[in-house]
Amino acid sequence: MDPVWAVDAVAEPPGKGELTVGPTALRIIVGARLRSLREAAVVTALDAGHTIRGSHSKISRMEAGKTRFKLRDVGDLLTFYGIGDDEERAEILAMAELANRPPWWSAYGDVIPDWFDAYLGFEQAAGLIRGYDAQFVPGLLQTAGYAEAVIRLSHENMADPEIVRRVDLRMRRQQVLFRPDPVKLWVIMDEAVLRRPVGSPEIMRAQLRHLIGVAALPHVTVQLLPFCAGGHLAAGGPVSIVRFRENLIPDVVYLEHLMTADYYDRPASVARYWDVMNRLSVLAEPPDATLTLLDEIR
Repeated sequence: MDPVWAVDAVAEPPGKGELTVGPTALRIIVGARLRSLREAAVVTALDAGHTIRGSHSKISRMEAGKTRFKLRDVGDLLTFYGIGDDEERAEILAMAELANRPPWWSAYGDVIPDWFDAYLGFEQAAGLIRGYDAQFVPGLLQTAGYAEAVIRLSHENMADPEIVRRVDLRMRRQQVLFRPDPVKLWVIMDEAVLRRPVGSPEIMRAQLRHLIGVAALPHVTVQLLPFCAGGHLAAGGPVSIVRFRENLIPDVVYLEHLMTADYYDRPASVARYWDVMNRLSVLAEPPDATLTLLDEIR
């Protein structure tokens, strides 16, 4: 079947503020800020809940960034915590208001599963993304043709208009690599990713050319894990680790499955995956050697 996309163009990016820190990350940042202010004021979550006519659990959800903010509640909490500085109050309230706005990808809500929405927010707010994939080229490095071929594998009966929207969403996500403050991306791919054809030979050749070009960017590192490296700890599936620019947000490990995904942010779990990723980077071919291999495979 011929590809349904017309050109390898990327849609216009959203505004700078939305692109840099999406509402998901902003909610976490505001929640963490409120928690630190509460603890500095030596106020219990129960007392804070009473102040905003709520409960202990409502404060917990707010501080975890798991709910939208009522600006009146945020203002009342700031007063209760003794924050009288107009500039600091205005900054926190402005962030809370931005966190309530729908992100640019809400326009694609019909093709985004619930379990993937949070990752889109993390991806937009990331300072660094480390990833490993054994099956496909990572989404941030896919061409439109390759993306369509991958999407059709799991949605073979999907109508072309929906395919187009899914491809367009994936292309728009890639703006994080080309904005003024690009995310640092370091990916390791199993050799099988490039040896197993996805789509036509022309699609694979274009994908390899694209990988070679993007890998030349100073903020992108691509490594190939050769078959001869043998078994390794990440053989179970793709792994992504997101590190944020804001130090109030802990690193997040994202594990995607066929119909769902898992998120981990407990320090012990995150440290384990960092160790696995570092071990893989040692087993994989160095970036320069990887570029040579990519050209040979092409």
